[in-house]
Amino acid sequence: MKETALIDQAKDALLKCLHEVPFVKVEVSIESKRLQTGPDFQLQVKTRAGKSTLIVDVKSVGQPRVVREAVNQLARFREQFPDGYGVVMAPYISPQAAEICRGEGFGFADLAGNCVLAFDQVFISKEGKENPFARKRDLRSLYSPKAECVLRVLLSAPGRWWKAQSLAKEAGVSLGQGFNVKKLLADREWVQAGDEGFQLTAPAELLTEWEKNYDFRRSTVREFYTLRPIADVERLLAETCEEEKSDYALAGFSSAARYAPMVRYQRAMAYVSGNLDRVAERLELKPVTSGANVNLIIPYDEGVLYGAETKGGAKVTSPVQTYLDLRQIKGRGEEAADFLKQQVIKNTWPGNE
Repeated sequence: MKETALIDQAKDALLKCLHEVPFVKVEVSIESKRLQTGPDFQLQVKTRAGKSTLIVDVKSVGQPRVVREAVNQLARFREQFPDGYGVVMAPYISPQAAEICRGEGFGFADLAGNCVLAFDQVFISKEGKENPFARKRDLRSLYSPKAECVLRVLLSAPGRWWKAQSLAKEAGVSLGQGFNVKKLLADREWVQAGDEGFQLTAPAELLTEWEKNYDFRRSTVREFYTLRPIADVERLLAETCEEEKSDYALAGFSSAARYAPMVRYQRAMAYVSGNLDRVAERLELKPVTSGANVNLIIPYDEGVLYGAETKGGAKVTSPVQTYLDLRQIKGRGEEAADFLKQQVIKNTWPGNE
């Protein structure tokens, strides 16, 4: 979105919020002066308490780091407008960014319809609107297959300090990809920098956003049926993949049951990276279109196997990958994912968030 168009839309959104209060009247709209330092635009309004000036800083994104910069900029504008009320605007202001504004005594409004404005006798609060821009470039970049490789590494050891080069090497991505992920996380204020490099500080927030943008359907699922008990199928699958030198990992419920024995299931699930047809043939699995009790999955990216652990004589996907996959299964899958998160994943987070 071009700057001029964004500022015009921001002004319209702010006016819409103000017009909902009967005793608020906008008297003057002052355009931004692009060749001078100052707010993007100002609104002079009249209320029962008198006249007020709203000074507005507009950002193209509303992530915490960017909003914090806007707040600092508005604080500097106070020298020019000692009686002004600062307002931060963006296409969407995230909840964390909104808290930054509140903490500094500034208002905010976005193009999604969220706003909190509190000046003179005016108090307007409208929150909870979904982000209509959620599928923009930054989410596509952060949750692309290569970027997800980096996220798996970070979530496998929350609190560990990383250098960009070592992180990229561990994740099997380019240095540029590693830097890009770091920047996107820094914009959200989910990492912190220090003498030792940087570390993930908000694993809960990252995992929550990732699950909303994760799409299990990128992988190819093949469905089969067998008369063998599920436990026998999983054991034979592990043995066969080892013999065939096919990388694999039990997934979904098959994985979760080995981390949290309380999980019950009746369908085996596994990622197989290699000759899946050969593995299915050796296990004497019958392809079916309904009534399957074995799912073999060709992963959309080898990264899904990162952090696989050996439990009960078989490799299983990492707790984070298991969680992401289970959250895609409505009902019992979501319940098992939440149980895994509470009993296993959160125990790896600093301070057990």
